[in-house]
Amino acid sequence: MLGHTEEAGERPRSVTEPGSVTPARAVTPAAPLRISPARLRSSLLAGAAAVTALWAVQVHPSARLDALFATGAHLSGLLAGYGVLVMLFLMARVPAVEHGVGADRLARWHAWGGRWVIGLCVGHTVLALCGYAVHRGTDLLTAGGELLGYPALAAATLGTGLLIAVAVTSARAVRRRVAHETWRALHLLTYLAAALAFAHQLAGPEIAGSMLAVWTWTLLHTTVAALLFWYRLVVPVRQALRHALRVTEVRREGPEVVSVMIQGEGLDELRAEPGQFFRWRFLQRRLWHTALPFSLSAPVRENTLRITVKAAGNHTRRMRRLRPGTRVLATGPFGALTAHRRTRRKVLLLAGGVGITPMRALFETLPGGPGEVTLLYRANNAAQLVLREELEAIAATRQAALHYLLGPSDASFDPLAPQALRNLVPDLAEHDVYLCGPPRMAEAATAALVRAGVPEEHIHAENFTF
Repeated sequence: MLGHTEEAGERPRSVTEPGSVTPARAVTPAAPLRISPARLRSSLLAGAAAVTALWAVQVHPSARLDALFATGAHLSGLLAGYGVLVMLFLMARVPAVEHGVGADRLARWHAWGGRWVIGLCVGHTVLALCGYAVHRGTDLLTAGGELLGYPALAAATLGTGLLIAVAVTSARAVRRRVAHETWRALHLLTYLAAALAFAHQLAGPEIAGSMLAVWTWTLLHTTVAALLFWYRLVVPVRQALRHALRVTEVRREGPEVVSVMIQGEGLDELRAEPGQFFRWRFLQRRLWHTALPFSLSAPVRENTLRITVKAAGNHTRRMRRLRPGTRVLATGPFGALTAHRRTRRKVLLLAGGVGITPMRALFETLPGGPGEVTLLYRANNAAQLVLREELEAIAATRQAALHYLLGPSDASFDPLAPQALRNLVPDLAEHDVYLCGPPRMAEAATAALVRAGVPEEHIHAENFTF
């Protein structure tokens, strides 16, 4: 049967290397500060309301067409400037935000908000151009040429062009054809665009007309710039110097899958939790220029970190040839797929493919008695099961349920169908569910879980595509 299931029962031998089953020796970090998604969303919306209020108190009602265009241009420009700050803040990698909201949700908010920012920038440009043309009694082309004669407006136009260029390369159809390194380099232009826009905003009537507004707007930009500088530059450099990470072993786990063992000093200070990930940069030829996120596939032990990587592109294929002693730069930890999301006594871990890596760490460390933790592992066939021996050792030690859901994704029997899930986990609706897998599998599993009676707020997932 294509939907084969298997439950661990045989107790395996003891293992003492990283990835083994010795829960008592795993690091139990203190809970970090976390900002919830609801609180962050409310704060950002309150900021947008404050910006709108700043515009509203300075509006001079007028029925003149040029005044109406100018009023709309001022509001859209202020909201665009605020939106750029929000986009930068969401990607500043502030730990309290990353650990509470989750990096995948932040990335989705960033992408969604970026569309609004581009729309506001374009709207601001069009409204300002129309207002100036009506005021001067001239055509749009002539008005545009005159406006570009003002340095601040020319800078803002360049900044808008840079933002549009970044947005175009981030579109899904274009992104698939652009190398990751190229995409990241183009994304850095956002900082230049923000700086050019800031110079323009200080000259605008809503900001320049009030000393309090000037100081507040400057403080907002300075704060976001400081967060970016600290968490994206200073902290990674400090971590690299403090922890001195090096590759100690590259171990083959299966077809196209390897585990990389990395040792360092004082790793307990990182307070890395099972379910989290780091952004890794390996200082070896043809690898050093790219940093990609990989989850920890085991709890931190004895100053050793482990990641398990499937070859999915040039970068990950080259990782199979990493040499022991290679220096590693790692920033993090990031992610909110951790024990703090748990709200129920029973937990279901649902993994697909190499998405087993954070689930394996959680499977070992999530508190729970016999029968309270269940792991479902989806793969096309038994050969694609990664870390199988470790999973079965954990299941036997903890008396936890482990099921392998095997079969091609286009088979007639769907092991992730609602009824199939309820057959495996009869009280499924009473579980918290942690989910990690390929995007299509994750979407299908989420829909099936909801139809099976699991409330969406009890389904916890993080997903990334590159």
